[in-house]
Order: sequence, then structure tokens, then C-alpha cells
Amino acid sequence: MRIADRRDDDIPEINLVPLIDVVLCLLIFFVVTTTFDARSVLKLELPRADGQPAETKGQPLGILINADGRYFVGDREVLRTDVESLKQALREVAGDDRQRTVLIRADARTPWQAVVTAYDALAQLGFRKVANATAPQPAEPGKGA
Repeated sequence: MRIADRRDDDIPEINLVPLIDVVLCLLIFFVVTTTFDARSVLKLELPRADGQPAETKGQPLGILINADGRYFVGDREVLRTDVESLKQALREVAGDDRQRTVLIRADARTPWQAVVTAYDALAQLGFRKVANATAPQPAEPGKGA
């Protein structure tokens, strides 16, 4: 009895299904772990106040101070919390424009020293137009809007 040799009939092929599975897993991993916007991570609870928004000309320079007292100038994080580091970041972002309005957005739980340090750095650099961001007071029940 003769046994047939079937090796000649085998056609090599590349199976793409495992490759596609690995690529999709990598894609999902990178989409989930990527930070799209640094400011979207910051959760600020602004202090509440009654008042009308001020009219500003142009885009104000933004300083964000989170609840831990960390500074963010524009979209850059200031690595240290001392006056000199904050002044350096302000110089880099604002350049020579000292007439630009500066909007300070400080969390309601921010230590007061962090806000005073921001004011000190702005005064030392010569910024004179400084505004504070606040949230509107919640409407009291029973009063009409």
C-alpha cells in the first residue's frame, strides 16, 4: 500500500486575523491612555460672587491655580510654586506685552498664599490689568430669576 505525500498540495498562506486583533488592541490601549488636553484634567471650583462679566479687549492671559496651589500659565504647568518660577513662565507666555489683561482662575479651596504669590509675580513684572474669575451665585429657591 502506498501512502500519498500531500506536502506538495499545501499552499502557504498568511493569516491576518491575529495581526488585526493585536493592532486593534494597541489602538484601544493608546486611545484610552492618551491625555487629549491638560486643562480637561483640572477641576476648578470657582468662588461664588454676584457681578457682571468685565469687557476685555483681546484674549486675556490665563493663570489657573488648582486646589493644591499648583500654577498653570496659559496651557503650561509651572513646575515649582515659588515667585521666580511663576515670573519665568509669565515672561515666556506673555512676552513683552504688559498691557494684556490677566485672568486669575483660582479654585475656591486654593490656599490664599498661592493667590497672593500670583499677584506678587504679576506686580513685579508690571501687569496692572488683573481680573478674578468667579462662578455665579446659585439662585435661591423662591426667588424669580
